[in-house]
Amino acid sequence: MVKKEAIIKAVNGLHVRPASTFVKKAKEYSSEITIESDGKSVSGKSLFRLQTLELSSGKKLLICAEGEDEEIAASELAKLIESFKE
Repeated sequence: MVKKEAIIKAVNGLHVRPASTFVKKAKEYSSEITIESDGKSVSGKSLFRLQTLELSSGKKLLICAEGEDEEIAASELAKLIESFKE
């Protein structure tokens, strides 16, 4: 399992539009993707589950990937979260 840390830089947090972009990208990987925040862990491939984490600006996340493409998945998804600006 590979874990990468990411901080939400988007002013409005990870609201529906960027979260759906994240989920779409996560589904491209064969690895299991989970997001950990504030002691909770949810599937990174479920928009509904992601929304339960209250992903506001400045929040620190842990992107966890386990599977064949875990290294690239965790790295690219962490970069994606940090690339969102609005």
